[in-house]
Amino acid sequence: MALTQKRVTLANGIELDVVDEGPRGGETLIFLHGFPESHRTWRHQIPHLSDRYRCIAPDQRGYRGSSRPAGIDAYTPDKLIGDVFLLADALGVDKFTVVGHDWGGAIAWGVAIGGQGARVERAIIANAPHPVIFQKLLYTNQVQRQASQYMRAFRDAGHDPFILEHGLAEFLRREAEWESASAMEPEERAAQLRDWSDPETSIAMLNWYRASQIDVPPMDAPFDVPEGFAPPMLPNLDIPTLVIWALDDMALPPENLDGLDRVIKDLTLVKVPDCGHFVPWEAPEKVNAAIDDFLGRTGG
Repeated sequence: MALTQKRVTLANGIELDVVDEGPRGGETLIFLHGFPESHRTWRHQIPHLSDRYRCIAPDQRGYRGSSRPAGIDAYTPDKLIGDVFLLADALGVDKFTVVGHDWGGAIAWGVAIGGQGARVERAIIANAPHPVIFQKLLYTNQVQRQASQYMRAFRDAGHDPFILEHGLAEFLRREAEWESASAMEPEERAAQLRDWSDPETSIAMLNWYRASQIDVPPMDAPFDVPEGFAPPMLPNLDIPTLVIWALDDMALPPENLDGLDRVIKDLTLVKVPDCGHFVPWEAPEKVNAAIDDFLGRTGG
């Protein structure tokens, strides 16, 4: 099913290409994709849900045809989180459920924590680590640190000449073993390669990593929390939260689930075995069933 997009201008001047499907009178779901994808991450969820829910899915700033402001500072998490609330404003949405995967999940954590009790009614997170748990794992867990070394390469602007000459796809093949190309339909793979063909877009996408404050130590650093480190002072989540986790994620091992029940009051956890990182399209039936059950149980 082709997903139709429209151009939406936010109050901060950012323009996003946005899917907006489903009834206007009911509950709203805002879907946030991760790296290195687009709104198409949710190509199996939006058709499934849009008969009952208003489904909004932007290409986030820096991706595809959406605005790609220059400079790393344009991609700090506070600005990316702000885009979500401004998108809701622009579309006349007061309250919503936020749904996110990968980097979209990281932003969804921030949207949920910042908007709970006011605008965000529920959160659905797929293979995106909680910021407090993830940072500690990077310091103490060898598996997670090894799996995240690609982030150090992504942050190194010294690679930009290679990316500009050879393209993002070749850079990803060189630096990250996390693609699930064999699970992706050929037409989707072709579309994704077209999305990556613009060099400036490739750099904008990588700026999400470069603007993040997450610390990824090298492998020869001690496996211990640094002296003087203070974890982010984030409130716990009180709203109903569904975490869907594919267990064969090469970038995010299941240790990221340990301790979630201490920072989320109303947690539903669904594990998906024999599935890699891109769970929304690698295991769409399981993801859709988990979302259906969760929304059904927690609906107003």
